[in-house]
Amino acid sequence: MAKITELSQLDMNGVYSYADYLTWRLEDSVELIKGKIMAMSPAPNRKHQSISGNLFLHLGNYFKRKSCEAFIAPFDVKLYDRRKSLLNNGEAFSVVQPDLCVICDKDKLTEQGCDGAPDWIIEVLSQGNSRKEVRLKFDLYEESGVSEYWLVFPYEQIVQQFVLDEQGKYQLRGLYPGNEVATPHLFPDLQIDLNDVFAE
Repeated sequence: MAKITELSQLDMNGVYSYADYLTWRLEDSVELIKGKIMAMSPAPNRKHQSISGNLFLHLGNYFKRKSCEAFIAPFDVKLYDRRKSLLNNGEAFSVVQPDLCVICDKDKLTEQGCDGAPDWIIEVLSQGNSRKEVRLKFDLYEESGVSEYWLVFPYEQIVQQFVLDEQGKYQLRGLYPGNEVATPHLFPDLQIDLNDVFAE
């Protein structure tokens, strides 16, 4: 079997599993969403990296010596499609690289990343993110049971906070402008000063 080193060798309309993904040796970064290849945006710009780094400093300091752990991209998160995974012996068809994630169940941590839904995911949007990509990830994280999901808008300097309700659906819990303090639902004693996060 030929070694996969370029996207052009793959069928962009095909359906692939995490097992396939592990065999690829691509220069381009990709994610799998329900078996479909999603080429990631080119390398994030300075603003994106600055915001991700500032958030990670807050999370890293807070979770030091706590049972939960924070990770920053690149870090593979393997997610399961209930129906498709059941039909295929538990195989995963989605693997994403969130900008930041927090995992409290150590059993989910593997050498490759996270096997299952993190407790909290933060995505910092890039100018290259399409509406389709944003919608697909929102639906994927909701279906996979990611308890809390933050969308960070760098240019608008806004954070949207979504929390799963009892029916497993995301509800908009908070909308924080860049001059306020944002507090995660899961960790109410963590205060994130967004002035610091958006400072360049």
